[in-house]
Amino acid sequence: MQIRSVELFTVPPRWVFLKITTDDGLSGWGEPVVEGHAAAVAAAVREMQDYLIGKDPSHIEDIWQTLYRAGFYRGGPVLMSAIAGIDQALWDLKGKRHSLPVYEFLGGTARDKMRVYSWIGGDRPSDVGQAAREKMEQGFTAVKMNASEEMHYIDSFSKVEAILERVAAVREATSKDFGIAVDFHGRIHKPMAKVIAKELEPFHLMFIEEPVLPENNEALREIANHTSTPIATGERMYSRWDFKNLLEDGYVDIIQPDLSHAGGISEVKKIAAMAEAYDVTVAPHCPLGPIALASCLQVDACTPNVFIQEQSLGIHYNQTNDLLDYMKDPSVFYYENGFVAIPKGPGLGIEIAEDFVKEAAKTGHNWKNPVWRNEDGTIAEW
Repeated sequence: MQIRSVELFTVPPRWVFLKITTDDGLSGWGEPVVEGHAAAVAAAVREMQDYLIGKDPSHIEDIWQTLYRAGFYRGGPVLMSAIAGIDQALWDLKGKRHSLPVYEFLGGTARDKMRVYSWIGGDRPSDVGQAAREKMEQGFTAVKMNASEEMHYIDSFSKVEAILERVAAVREATSKDFGIAVDFHGRIHKPMAKVIAKELEPFHLMFIEEPVLPENNEALREIANHTSTPIATGERMYSRWDFKNLLEDGYVDIIQPDLSHAGGISEVKKIAAMAEAYDVTVAPHCPLGPIALASCLQVDACTPNVFIQEQSLGIHYNQTNDLLDYMKDPSVFYYENGFVAIPKGPGLGIEIAEDFVKEAAKTGHNWKNPVWRNEDGTIAEW
């Protein structure tokens, strides 16, 4: 059994799918992409092809270590996302070959179902209160919203009040037990993040996310001193070595590794185990496609310190296609009372509609995030 081919499909709205096929015709799927840098990640996968063709796909750990270490330069969003998609596809292959879901190779299930949350926007809001109510009526028990529009290092308190008004609208439209996460998106700098974190205290949020950029994680100490709200971060951290100091510092409550950015299933399982040793919970980042979500659910199933899962159905980025479009059986991701069942199928537990993927790849995408500027013309974090 050897890897025969590696195929890439750039598909709308902003994803890349990977198909790895063996010499006996079995295929596994992965999702290697960085939002806004799809072509760069696809190029990295093509460079890694030389380490894959002719290799036994069952040697997942050895292939991971080879891809990570043999190139000398390592880490970062592009290389780790390329490895992530390959790793997902190899686990999908292994599960299909043995007719078992991936989680059975990783210790078996630790839960029967997984709590999920939905997105409602928040930075360019029209009516976030109404949007949250609609999600609650659809059965979700939690939502996440962006905190703000552009914000300078030091900015007006009126912008803080606007955040508070939007969060208040969501709380009033739902209930006291409804989960609300507010994503600072790294766009708010430490001086204002301290203020906002403190002012949000009365809303008893589920968590605040990425209150500062990950390169400024040392600021989490000071922010934690201004709030009792759980602090989450990690979507822009790409390996267990990136998370090591964050966990040792002890100021984060929730880590959010992305299964398509942080080295795939193999690496995120290890990161989650590290977090458990520090009494930290996990909420995998996943505003991406069906393969990324399926990979998340495989890790969620066998990882007891995961507490909630992000998913992208209906997210504002998905303007031309949504994640269910690419699946033969969309019911796998059926959400009920805020939960999704753990997929029982072999591999990642989903079947990709390959003909649809190939047709969509003819359109492809060149998605880029918007460029924001402050009132004075300086670049703002998005």
